[in-house]
Amino acid sequence: MQKTIFVVDDNLSNLAQAEEVLEDHYLVITLTSAESMFAVIDSVVPDLILLDIVMINMSGMEALQILRSNPKYAEIPILFLTGLTDSDTETLGIELGVTDFIAKPFSEAILLNRVKNYMLLTELKRIYAEKLDSQ
Repeated sequence: MQKTIFVVDDNLSNLAQAEEVLEDHYLVITLTSAESMFAVIDSVVPDLILLDIVMINMSGMEALQILRSNPKYAEIPILFLTGLTDSDTETLGIELGVTDFIAKPFSEAILLNRVKNYMLLTELKRIYAEKLDSQ
């Protein structure tokens, strides 16, 4: 079954670029706000979320806090796709539970390889947890 990725960014060109890079490998759902993500996440739970930090109304940091506080979404890998690369932003993101950061403008190869790596890690964690549960 094809893995699903949400790309949440209020910049349409970033959404289009990420979709173009990932669409041959994953089902990509592009969303222009955190609010639109929360409107669909109950019906389509993604395997990974690429989330911009700076957005109108609800920031990526706020969305991250909400996702991490809900057990249904707490284990989804969330990668901040952002132009903010200062250490204070990274520290706060890590404290709130972000999985990783990808700096914008992003390299297509870096985006694809990081997503593939986190998808693989998530699958390996699932397999390991199943083996532990069966013992």
